[in-house]
Amino acid sequence: MEPDLFTAAAEDRQEKEPAGRPLAARMRPRDLDEVVGQGHLLRPGSPLRRLVGEHGAGPAGVSSVILWGPPGTGKTTLAHVVSRAADKRFVELSAITAGVKEVRAVIDGARRAIGALGKETVLFLDEIHRFTKAQQDSLLPAVENRWVTLIAATT
Repeated sequence: MEPDLFTAAAEDRQEKEPAGRPLAARMRPRDLDEVVGQGHLLRPGSPLRRLVGEHGAGPAGVSSVILWGPPGTGKTTLAHVVSRAADKRFVELSAITAGVKEVRAVIDGARRAIGALGKETVLFLDEIHRFTKAQQDSLLPAVENRWVTLIAATT
């Protein structure tokens, strides 16, 4: 029996991924070419391709965005893909569990990563609709000064 697409992908990932992670996390797309569906958003020159800097997105780089959709539609996966494609650090927070202290810690880490490593940070913020005014105020300077690229998700 010849290996199929899924067998080849699984074998390739087994070599690179620790076995302790859930299957869904291990098989998550890693780049836009592995994402299935929404072809109008994935073709060359499309919004998602421009978001990760393909096809002359310009010197500004990845923009902050808000992703909206029901649970399980790939918002978190897309944030991972964008971060990886743009070669940026990925930090994930939930607006439900993270307070101002955690937001400031991520921002401080992002500023250190820029200074020490020259590596920018993508902050994936899940459930952004639950953010309080104090949380928003702590995050705003980091987004405005481009210390972090915010990819936020809401349902």
